[in-house]
Amino acid sequence: MKTKQLVFTTIMLFISAAIWSQDAKEISKKALDLTKVDAMEMTSTLRIYNDKGRERVKQTATASKKFGETTKIITRFVSPADVKGIGLLIYDNEDKDDEMWIYLPALRKVRRIVSSEKGKSFMGSEFSNADMSMPNLDDYTYNIIGSEQYVGKDCWQIESIPVNEDIADENGFSKKTAWINKLNFQTYKVVYYDFDNEPYKEMLLDKYEEAGKGKFMIRKMEILNLQNDRKSVLTIDQLQMGSSLTENSFTPAALEK
Repeated sequence: MKTKQLVFTTIMLFISAAIWSQDAKEISKKALDLTKVDAMEMTSTLRIYNDKGRERVKQTATASKKFGETTKIITRFVSPADVKGIGLLIYDNEDKDDEMWIYLPALRKVRRIVSSEKGKSFMGSEFSNADMSMPNLDDYTYNIIGSEQYVGKDCWQIESIPVNEDIADENGFSKKTAWINKLNFQTYKVVYYDFDNEPYKEMLLDKYEEAGKGKFMIRKMEILNLQNDRKSVLTIDQLQMGSSLTENSFTPAALEK
């Protein structure tokens, strides 16, 4: 009788764990889908602070549009003079790895950003190249590790762990934990862990703005490096939903224009 009870308990624990894990992935998917829009154009300001609080300011113009299963995003730096003309092109693919290119006016050359560079700094900031596009859900396993009140909201704490070492190396972290609102799936905070399993970056997401059809845009993202006290803040200055740009505007060749 005890053996049967033990087997039953083990099976139920296994089933519960599987359901719990699936719920965690579904929550993460809903949180990502909340900010996916078919097309938009915006201007943004990127403020980069060193460990002494000294500030550098860079301004960008960005457009994104969905074509089939791929959302294409093009960003151009418009100021200051030392970065003006630099362009970044991202193909945020649904069913395969994302593709990225960068144009450097000084070299008059478009260069592809390889997967090993995704975890590296985006234009000297604490944001990474990978932060500029949506993560691939299937690159991670998910677990609900707790619940917590954060900014007055009841949030799940969802842990995401890369499925293999290659994915971890590409993105530059061993795992991350997100605080996701249980009511509306808005994400307010993400903590990234280094390969010694120590927290090293904290991203705060603020000022959600309705974008129609149940979608939202995040007007402010702040990321703090917990190990060197550097900080970067990205804010959307002007936002327009929709775009008249054609697919020809989202090509590596278009970066040079």
